[in-house]
Amino acid sequence: MTAMSAVGIVEVQTDQRSATVSESRVREVVEAAVAKCGATREDLVPILTEINHALGYIPPEAFKEVSHVLHTPIGQLFSVASFYQMLSTKPRGRHLIQFCESAPCHVVGGREVWTALQDTLKLESGETSADGKWTLRTTSCLGVCAVGPVITVDEDIYGNITPQQVNGILERYE
Repeated sequence: MTAMSAVGIVEVQTDQRSATVSESRVREVVEAAVAKCGATREDLVPILTEINHALGYIPPEAFKEVSHVLHTPIGQLFSVASFYQMLSTKPRGRHLIQFCESAPCHVVGGREVWTALQDTLKLESGETSADGKWTLRTTSCLGVCAVGPVITVDEDIYGNITPQQVNGILERYE
């Protein structure tokens, strides 16, 4: 992770892909998030969520900007951001795949679905594909235990899936 504030660019490397966000864009997103959510410590999670949604992750410059606005140490901001799985401190793929690894999904074939996802994408949990298309992540319960095994792709939920369905599901995404 390299912050090059002298040239106005924040660059974060992941695998072979690079995400570059200008400091002015980060500042604009932070200002919009604060305007929408408020500027108190109680507004921290909504602010970080807005930033994450707008940029795809929370870059180092955003932590500096939010720290300044909320008068909160960067370390505390990073602790909050790294606690919530919905937030990311590094660039994610265009599509986030979440696999439920809870017991109800596991006992109805979840392990086989997980293996099919890993084999198809050539990724481990937490990794992003070199082309920046996919990020694969395990998560605890997604709240739809009755239709396990379950994965989500972005906001789409797929239940009762089998390993044979994995390729068809992934082909739906550009």
